[in-house]
Amino acid sequence: MKIEDFYFEKYHGLGNDYILVNDIEWNIPEKKKGSLAKKLCEWHFSIGADGLIYVCEANSSIDADIEMRIFNIDGTEAEMCGNGIRCFSKYVYEHGIVSKEDMKIKTLKGIISSKLRLSEKNNGIVEQVKIDMGHPILECNKIPVVPEDNENQCINESIVAINKVFNFSAVSMGNPHCVIFVKKQLDDNNLNKYGSVLENHERFPNKINVEFVKVLSQEECSLRVFERGVGITNSCGTGSCASVVAGVILGKFKKNTPIRVHNDGGDLIITYSGERVFMEGPVEKSFTGSIEKLEF
Repeated sequence: MKIEDFYFEKYHGLGNDYILVNDIEWNIPEKKKGSLAKKLCEWHFSIGADGLIYVCEANSSIDADIEMRIFNIDGTEAEMCGNGIRCFSKYVYEHGIVSKEDMKIKTLKGIISSKLRLSEKNNGIVEQVKIDMGHPILECNKIPVVPEDNENQCINESIVAINKVFNFSAVSMGNPHCVIFVKKQLDDNNLNKYGSVLENHERFPNKINVEFVKVLSQEECSLRVFERGVGITNSCGTGSCASVVAGVILGKFKKNTPIRVHNDGGDLIITYSGERVFMEGPVEKSFTGSIEKLEF
């Protein structure tokens, strides 16, 4: 497929960066959406990003203002992305596609509510977004994860990766997460080594995102993530949410209390009521660009 004068925008949430494409205008064929993501997200040879997000019209029969679809760097489609949906919210508002400061976004996870916080200095510029991430999924068959002893949940269970035993908790925020609490945070070499093995572990039929979390207090932690289909990223919104959910269940964090999660790219504020999860964090536009002749 060839497109003349193809233009796009690049955004990031705490260094987790995404290419935004207005698919209402471009109408990329379904069978080409994944291959375009692989083409544009490739570092050094193209734009480079952690993923590609399509802005799509929501079906009029669905209670949503707009639809978001997100594809990883390897061309696979993801169910949801916390940092990505904040980027998406900023894009559609500032482009006038959705004029509401409180909007409903259709994702593969379902309808997600997004609340914008505008800059007081720059009128109309979105600087923070708060997302109602909904209910976490803990049932093994829905995550999915293969449990020990046919249990309904996988909380603080053991798993082996390269002869090292970890204790993990499985949580889905619309996409699956393996949350591991550590006493010492992993460096890049170990994050790559263990993350890549756990992502593809036989207990995770659809692969999994892996978070290593160091608790700093009952209201603060540091997180490093190996994302499914991507690798090490600077931050992960859904991973931060899953980590706080697991931490509350295990008594490491306070329920109904904002928890500051230090990602490599910056901080997110996550609150888990015991029922719903809320995520708040910054979002920035990096640049606008164009490709004279795009072939994919």
